[in-house]
Amino acid sequence: MTSIDQWDRRSGALSSAVPVRRSSLPRRAPAPIADIHQHLWTDEFLSALARRTALPRLRREGRLWRLEARGEPSCIIDPTDHDRSRRAHLALVDGVERVIIAPSCPIGIEALPVRDAVPLLDAYHAGVSALGAPFAAWAAAGLADPDPSTLAAHLKAGFVGLCIPAGALSAPEDIARIAPLLEVLDAGSAPLLIHPGPSPWSPVPELPRSVPAWWTPLTTYVAQMQRAWFVVNHVVRPDFPTLRVCLAMLGGLAPLHQDRLRSRGGEAFSPDQVTFVESSSYGPEIVAAVADVVGGDAIVFGSDRPVVNAAPVSLVSAVSARANVARLIDGEAHQ
Repeated sequence: MTSIDQWDRRSGALSSAVPVRRSSLPRRAPAPIADIHQHLWTDEFLSALARRTALPRLRREGRLWRLEARGEPSCIIDPTDHDRSRRAHLALVDGVERVIIAPSCPIGIEALPVRDAVPLLDAYHAGVSALGAPFAAWAAAGLADPDPSTLAAHLKAGFVGLCIPAGALSAPEDIARIAPLLEVLDAGSAPLLIHPGPSPWSPVPELPRSVPAWWTPLTTYVAQMQRAWFVVNHVVRPDFPTLRVCLAMLGGLAPLHQDRLRSRGGEAFSPDQVTFVESSSYGPEIVAAVADVVGGDAIVFGSDRPVVNAAPVSLVSAVSARANVARLIDGEAHQ
């Protein structure tokens, strides 16, 4: 297995001084370099959101759309950013061979009552299923009344795993609500992606009009991801020790709070080969700092395109990109 313990702090790439050990396993074709976190709103999904009168919803503004969602600043959605051909070309330019689409958890679809969530979830799954290569997708799940059988069907249909909002892991007691979904993932050896998004079981506070557009991503999202990190490592792990879990945006930088955790009597994180973080919105120096805690084997690339753009080669080497994503998505150690 490739040793990926040291990161070059200037470039973010794997240090050339790190030894690469070849195992005695049969040689395999390299796993594709993947971006595990992009968003692409297909025509099916855009239409489903546009038919809604209650939040979340879309409203036409010329050729553009305006998104309105509870707890989020109103923003413009440009269909050009979600054009399949354009996005496939951008992946080719970036050298990314596998683009994994995630649901947009912050807008709160998962928290809607079943009758409201199902049309949107169906539109999301139908749209991304038809994208074809280089695209794959994470499944989404309604959390008002989680349905394990629906998730199992999505996994059988080729979805790589499940993406849920971090708010669904806000507290230890939340795990009992989503445990049936985690059991499906565990039984099918499929991973879980935790993405910023509100709790399905608590009211989402209205966003004050005076705050800037960056306010929620820099405050609410960070806090959500930090809570989820600690819930995963201190509550989920005892029951699901082999479930592969990836937290977006480096887990809100929660791994960097190791010293503070120890000072308050907590047990610090130890790398376990099944807990990953993805790099969206952070540069190589921060990625390297987190890698010092979680291990280079736990870092995977995610761009959050079209919300954020980042070139994968600036963050991870080809070797680490292939090996780490192969273990997260496929549960395999590629050489």
